[in-house]
Amino acid sequence: MANTSDIKKGLCIVYNNDTYKIIDFQHVKPGKGPAFVRTKLKSLTSGKVIDNTFSAGHKIEEVRVETRKYQYLYPEGDTYHFMNTDDYNQIALQKSALDAPELLKEGEIVTIIIRAVDELPLAVEMPSNVVLEVTHTEPGVKGNTATNATKPATVETGAKINVPLFINEGDKIRVDTEKGAYLERVKQ
Repeated sequence: MANTSDIKKGLCIVYNNDTYKIIDFQHVKPGKGPAFVRTKLKSLTSGKVIDNTFSAGHKIEEVRVETRKYQYLYPEGDTYHFMNTDDYNQIALQKSALDAPELLKEGEIVTIIIRAVDELPLAVEMPSNVVLEVTHTEPGVKGNTATNATKPATVETGAKINVPLFINEGDKIRVDTEKGAYLERVKQ
């Protein structure tokens, strides 16, 4: 058993008979009254994000997890297939276990969180950014650059991302997987 002083980003806990991962937290010490911890929890089974407040000293049940590197192989409907990079075992996970499946391209290395007690895969952590090729975008209009103007673009995985006007088809771009947003153009 842990308590609120042990709360940190990435910690997996049992809350309301479900396994949650802490994605954000804030210790609050008001001028009046007891301290508390405001958290944002993501369910590792359903993917739902909830806000919760724990009072100071509250006991929380930690879940022991392991992280392993897997390579993404291919999709099959709503099922995604991965291969362990160490022992080449393959596992299949539902689309709901992934944060941004539309940004996942074949061959990408991801981290899978596995519950140590029963070897159950809980969630897939994408790399912080991925490099994708733009497959379709309209040409930018010259002179439309007074502000940070953007245009929609489709990348090789089928995801739609807003990019600056100077991006053309065939360009490789770096995409933030957490926000699904354009970061920069990658030199060839």
